[in-house]
Amino acid sequence: MAADEERDAAAASLAEFHASRAGVRGLVESGATAVPPLFLPPGRGRERSPPPTPPRATAFAIPTVDLSLPRSATVPLVRAAATSCGFFHVTSHGVPRGTVASAVAAVRAFHEQPAASRSPCYSLAPVGGVAYSTIPIQQPPPQDGSSSDHRAATAASPLLPWRDSLVVRFGPGPEAPDLGRLPASCRDALPEYQRSLTVFGKEMAGLLSEALSGGGGGVGAERLEREMQVEGWLMACHYYPPCPEPERVVGSLEHTDPSLFTVLAQDAVGGLQVRREEEEGGGGGGEWVDVAPVAGALVVNVGDVLKMVSNEEYKSVEHRVVIKSSQDARVSIAVFFNPAKRDASDLFGPLPELLTAERPARFRRFSVPEFMRSRRESGHGKSSIDSFRIAAD
Repeated sequence: MAADEERDAAAASLAEFHASRAGVRGLVESGATAVPPLFLPPGRGRERSPPPTPPRATAFAIPTVDLSLPRSATVPLVRAAATSCGFFHVTSHGVPRGTVASAVAAVRAFHEQPAASRSPCYSLAPVGGVAYSTIPIQQPPPQDGSSSDHRAATAASPLLPWRDSLVVRFGPGPEAPDLGRLPASCRDALPEYQRSLTVFGKEMAGLLSEALSGGGGGVGAERLEREMQVEGWLMACHYYPPCPEPERVVGSLEHTDPSLFTVLAQDAVGGLQVRREEEEGGGGGGEWVDVAPVAGALVVNVGDVLKMVSNEEYKSVEHRVVIKSSQDARVSIAVFFNPAKRDASDLFGPLPELLTAERPARFRRFSVPEFMRSRRESGHGKSSIDSFRIAAD
């Protein structure tokens, strides 16, 4: 099939899927026993060849930071985690367990309503700060020597994750959401969770700030807040339905987060994996490791913005979600913490206190709009920070 025909066929299938307004959950409800082509990444058998071996991951425990410890003990733990693998569990975090459980349960309840109840909320574009849909992943062209027609078709062809998402943008002023647009099952639990996460996020921003070296003396707990006014206004509530062929789909492709840091609550099903970097000079992309859920813990990961502001002291590592089960649905809630200063004139870069003759600035200054534009142009799975990197002499 020619590239144009492939694109047209894929576009028609995608339009039909969205017109159902039922999401991936609707496929499960319809009794689907095979995965439609829209959900099959290149290399996962769009041509219905035998399915590949399921993605394998090494058992590895990411660090844990216990906030009940004295701050003098907590800060070094945060630093060790952020500089080693960029992901860590946080326990004794102060967010009431019932608040987390209610939010996760509310997200599950919404997605598991009958299609007729949830379909009125379906919208790819936010309405009143709220959007519920299966969000397509724009695929980059394959780098495998494929023909130009195949490369063009793949780049333009949509890929759907085996995931439905309810995305809510909180915030003051004109960005404030119309909470009446939230599904009724989520109208109380999600705003309460966001309020609790805001308190936790401010504390975490202080810890991550204090843990930066600043030539050995630290930059102070208020440095990040003073520089950029940290906010947690964007919440992504993901529902990963059970899949009849879990090894053939993706929950999310590998990516880094375009944030300062992200806070994740997840249920016990699992599926989150991070790429464990090899030692410097070791070559290769590193191995995938499972982030096993820990009861009562939140997961924190460093994003690309903080990696640049820290002058690469902190690591923003690739992660993905694989579908683990043909029986159980997974629920997670991610809150993305970012600078509230978002004007084109608000410029950020490596903090001056972190720069020395031996470790000069590795990135130029940038604004949030510029960074987000570069991220959109790079696509879902690609970090764009190299476009801000200062070439070494």
